[in-house]
Amino acid sequence: MVSFQDDPDDGLRRVQIAVLAKAPIAGLAKTRLIPHLGPQGAARLQRRLTRSAVRCALDAELGAVTLWCTPHAQHPFFVALQCTTGITCLVQSSGDLGDRMHTAFRLHCTQGPLLLIGTDCPALRPSHLHKAARALSDGEDAVFYPAEDGGYVLVGLRRSRPALFLGMRWSTSEVMSDTRVRAQSQGLSVREFETLWEVDRPTDLARLQHCWAATPAHAASTLDRRRITALSSLDSIRVHADSSVSAQVPASSSASLATAALNLEERE
Repeated sequence: MVSFQDDPDDGLRRVQIAVLAKAPIAGLAKTRLIPHLGPQGAARLQRRLTRSAVRCALDAELGAVTLWCTPHAQHPFFVALQCTTGITCLVQSSGDLGDRMHTAFRLHCTQGPLLLIGTDCPALRPSHLHKAARALSDGEDAVFYPAEDGGYVLVGLRRSRPALFLGMRWSTSEVMSDTRVRAQSQGLSVREFETLWEVDRPTDLARLQHCWAATPAHAASTLDRRRITALSSLDSIRVHADSSVSAQVPASSSASLATAALNLEERE
């Protein structure tokens, strides 16, 4: 194995984090939970899950954090996240999940190792990210946190490995086992950590409530309170995202939206 021989912390700071996220659009986000929560409720849940994932990634204090957005990065929620946290927002590529994941690794791994997560695992903590980053820094080719449903909630690689993603049968209980076979056929050294759970079914909502009650934002995050409350207040803002927007949102509009979130919180 090849490891980073200099300062160990410098090795960890080379490990980037990418978060794949859907825009919190009613009818698009958390569709399996719409029968239980309704379209608007499912969209609100997506907002909170995304905030949680972004906080976790930033609180890990590793390398650069990027939010990969779909269907576009101009949704007001993504714009406000960028303004209040400084996170970089990019648009997910076309194709299936494997194509989009491969694109992220192909682009990021030119700069160093990458950890990739979604937004469905509120149990994921900065400590999990640190363990995965340490394993990559120590020389492992790939790291995984498996999911209870047979997939995985985190994958990390030192370099792009298209064979792990392209042509995969996604959304099945065989994703992690198929990935193990592929990694073995590629001769990769792999580290797997403990299995975590995701929010995907109505039965997961009670566990989610308990999880969030046990980790209040003021204790779980190193973001300053002003940023946290600005993000939280977005749940109270009713905005419509025009899916036909193709130009970048002007800086003045971005700033206005973030200011609106902050002002709303101050009034409440």
